[in-house]
Amino acid sequence: MASAARAEAVAPQRTSRPLRAWQQAALEKYEQESPKDFLVTATPGAGKTTFALTLAARLLQRREVARVVVVCPTDHLRLQWADAADRMGIVLDPGLTNAVGPVRAGTQGYVTTYAQVAGKPMLHAARSTAVKTLVILDEVHHAGDGLSWGEAVEEAYGFAARRLCLTGTPFRTKPDERIPFVRYEEDGFEGDDGENGAGLVSRADYTYGYKEALADSVVRPVVFAAYTGTSRWRNSAGEVVAASLSEAGTRSVEMQAWRTALDPKGQWVPHVIAAMDDRITHLREEGGMPDAAGLILASDQDDARAYAKIVRRVTGKAPELILSDDPKASKKIERFATGSARIAVCVRMISEGVDVPRAAVLAWMTSYRTPLFFAQAVGRVVRARASHESATVFLPAVRPLLSLAASMEEQRNHVMPPPKAQDPEALDLEPLPAKEREPVTMKQFEALEADARFAHVLHSGTAHTGEGSGGGTAAPLAAEEEDFLGIPGLLTPEQTASLLAQRDEELRLRIAQRVHDDDTGELPVVEDHPDEDDAGRSWRDAAELRREVNRLVARVAAKTSTPHGVVHTELRKAVPGPPSASASVDVLRARRERLRTML
Repeated sequence: MASAARAEAVAPQRTSRPLRAWQQAALEKYEQESPKDFLVTATPGAGKTTFALTLAARLLQRREVARVVVVCPTDHLRLQWADAADRMGIVLDPGLTNAVGPVRAGTQGYVTTYAQVAGKPMLHAARSTAVKTLVILDEVHHAGDGLSWGEAVEEAYGFAARRLCLTGTPFRTKPDERIPFVRYEEDGFEGDDGENGAGLVSRADYTYGYKEALADSVVRPVVFAAYTGTSRWRNSAGEVVAASLSEAGTRSVEMQAWRTALDPKGQWVPHVIAAMDDRITHLREEGGMPDAAGLILASDQDDARAYAKIVRRVTGKAPELILSDDPKASKKIERFATGSARIAVCVRMISEGVDVPRAAVLAWMTSYRTPLFFAQAVGRVVRARASHESATVFLPAVRPLLSLAASMEEQRNHVMPPPKAQDPEALDLEPLPAKEREPVTMKQFEALEADARFAHVLHSGTAHTGEGSGGGTAAPLAAEEEDFLGIPGLLTPEQTASLLAQRDEELRLRIAQRVHDDDTGELPVVEDHPDEDDAGRSWRDAAELRREVNRLVARVAAKTSTPHGVVHTELRKAVPGPPSASASVDVLRARRERLRTML
C-alpha cells in the first residue's frame, strides 16, 4: 500500500514533462494491447528511458504492478536509471546486491545488471514474483552476450507480470542464440566467416528510427569525415608491406592496414586527433556549442592509455581516461558529462546508454565494426539539445565502416534532401565480415608506421573529396559559410569536404611541430635526418608521390565524370605495376606524369 500511495504522487510530476510524439504513440499502443512482453526499438538519444519510466509510473499508479526492476549493462547505468526514476517520483535502489535478500523497504524496486542476474537468477526470480513486477530490460541485446546470460534472464524473469525490452537498434542473432522475451523473424545475415546464412532478426512492437528522430529534431544530423593514409607493416615472413586504407585490395590486407593505422606509434592517430580537436574548437568558438566535447573509442585499454598520452601532446590538454576496471569510472563519466573537459578516451564504457549531451564529435579508433555497436557508439554524439547543433564522426576510410555510415546517410537523405552536387562518384561499399579471423602467423605482425590524410566526406553513400568539377580545388569558403560546417543541407558535400581538406595540411604541420618538440620521444619525428638511410628517404618520397597521385586521380575523375576506381584501373594498365600503395618511387613518378597528360 505504501508503494501504491507513493506512486500516486508520480502523476503531477510526470505530466509536467510533455512527452515526445513517439513516446506518446508507443504508450498508447502499449495500453491498447496491455501485453505481457513489449519490445521498443528507438534510436540512441530518442528518450527510451523517459518512455519506460513514464509507463512504469502509470502501471504503478493504476496498481497493475507494485514493483519495478530495471536490468542494464553497466554499474554506471544503474545510477543513471535511478537518478532518472527519482526525478519522476519513482524510488529505485541502484545499490541492491545479490548478498541482500529482499528488496529494501521504502523503495519501489531496484536497478541491477545482467552480470548480477546471471550470478543468482533464482534470487531475482524470487524478487520479481513476490509482487506483481514490471521488468525493464535495457539494451536487451546484452542478454545475448553469452548463453548463460540469456538463460539467467529467462530463469529470473520468466514468471514476471510484465516485461518491457528496450534497444537502440534492431539486432540479429543466430537460430541457437535466441534472447528471451523477444519475437524473431527469419532473415539472412552475414556471419563471422563472411558468409550469408539463415538467421533471426528481432521484431519490435514499436520502432522509432534515426530517420524519424532526425525529422523531429530529436537527434543531430551527422557528418562522416573519412581519413585514409598509407600503412606499412612487416608480415610473418619478414616482408615489409605497404597499403592504403582506402585502396587495399583484399580483406586481409585492408584489416592489416587498418590495424597499423590504429597503432599509437604511427602518425594516423595523432593527425586525426588534431582534426578532432580542431572541430571541437570550431564548435565552441563559432558553432554555438561552448561546451562541445569529443569521444575517442579505442579497441582495448592499452590503446586507450596510449591515445590519452597522444591527446595530451597534440592538444596540450589532458583528456578524461575512462576504463572499465577503474573503480572511479562512473564518477569520471559523470564529471565529463557535466564538466568542461574537451575529450574523453574510452573503450566501451560510453558506447551505449550513457548520456553525455555535450559530446558532438566522435573519433572511431577501434576495430569494432558490427552494425549494433556502430549505431550505439554514434548514438553518443547525436542527442540534440538545439536545432543548430550537428555531430561529426571521424573514421578510417575502410569499407566496413563506410558501409555502416552509408546506411545512416541513406536514412538521413530521406529526411533532408542533399544540396545538388556535380559529378558524384561511386564508392565501393562492399561490407567485410563482422569479425576477421586472424591466422596464427599474425602474432608475428609488426606495425611500422602510418600516415594520415583527409579522404572525403561521406554523403548519401557517395564520397566527396572537395575537388571542384573543373579539376581544381573548390573555391575557398567565406567565414559565414564555415560557421555552417557539419550541418547537412546548408553546405554542399563538396564545400564541407573542401573546408576539411583546406585545414588538413595545417594540421599536419602542427602535429609535426608538436611531435618534434616533445621530449618523451614516444612518437616518431616526421623530418629528414642527415644520417637517414636511403630506404627511409625512399619511403617518405613514395608517401608524398602517393598523395600527389591520389590528388591527380581525383581531378581526372572529376573532369571525366569517371569513378576513382576506374581511373586507378586505367592508370595501372597505362603504367604497369602494383597498386599505388605498394608501388616504387619510379612507378609512382611515371603514373604522376601520365595523369598530368590526362588533364
